[in-house]
Amino acid sequence: MNTIVPLISSGVAGPLGALHLPRLWLKLSLETAGKLCPGYPGAGKGFDQMVIDGLGLHRDAVIQYIKQNHPTYCQFEAWVKKTGTKTDYSSIEKLNAAIRGYNHDDGTRKSVLTANSLADDAHAPKDAVNLNNLDDWKEFHDALWK
Repeated sequence: MNTIVPLISSGVAGPLGALHLPRLWLKLSLETAGKLCPGYPGAGKGFDQMVIDGLGLHRDAVIQYIKQNHPTYCQFEAWVKKTGTKTDYSSIEKLNAAIRGYNHDDGTRKSVLTANSLADDAHAPKDAVNLNNLDDWKEFHDALWK
């Protein structure tokens, strides 16, 4: 495996408390190092952009900071706190609620469930965080063993 599937969940937060921020850092770090698994954007339009906007950051500045500085996660968070305009508790809770409450469309949900041999029933996850986890774990397995 020459590339890495980003296995930090969107449901994980660092010390700042912002969900998905560790995953954004991981994906951009992997992309910068040329190690991000194909099919994954370093900074995509979904949760990545929600976090960038939700913390009052500028997309290009986030990407450049990681590309130029190769920060540890805690160094990145310190930069986010210094640079972001919405890093207060209330803004972070609003962002986290948006992430927790986001559901994929029916087609995406069905595709992820089918790829994982799961029934689309009352027990199936509907939220994007858990569906993305399933997708990542399947991608990891396939990259490792195929």
